[in-house]
Amino acid sequence: MYKRILLAYDGTEEGRKALRECADLAAMIKAEVHLLAVIPFYAGMMVVEGMVMENDFEQEKKRYQAILDEGLARLRERGFPNPEGTLANGEPVDEITARAKAIGADLICVGHRRAKGWAERWWRGSVGKTLTDQSPCNVLIAMSE
Repeated sequence: MYKRILLAYDGTEEGRKALRECADLAAMIKAEVHLLAVIPFYAGMMVVEGMVMENDFEQEKKRYQAILDEGLARLRERGFPNPEGTLANGEPVDEITARAKAIGADLICVGHRRAKGWAERWWRGSVGKTLTDQSPCNVLIAMSE
């Protein structure tokens, strides 16, 4: 079965659901859980007259570090004494797949919120769909209610 699980965590309701499901599964099969929070490459950037300028990237880094810390605390509450966490910066799918390869993950867990209209689907795209195409291992997608 699975020995090493990577949980891509963003602190959203869907991310918390994925954390619960991942933690329950990992506890049942005695697997390691590694947590990853990804600062999207566009976070902390803004476009001004066609130029991309840095807009307080350190603030975004602190915000995502807090998300990672919160996820690690939730894992400790669920009985994982020393969960491992990593903060990355870049395109989420690329960072998730790279981290999965680096740790030898045999399962990736992510949360997913259903898009509520064509504009949202077009604008956001689907990390889950792209991840399943590029993943080096199985993917568990925890769906929102």
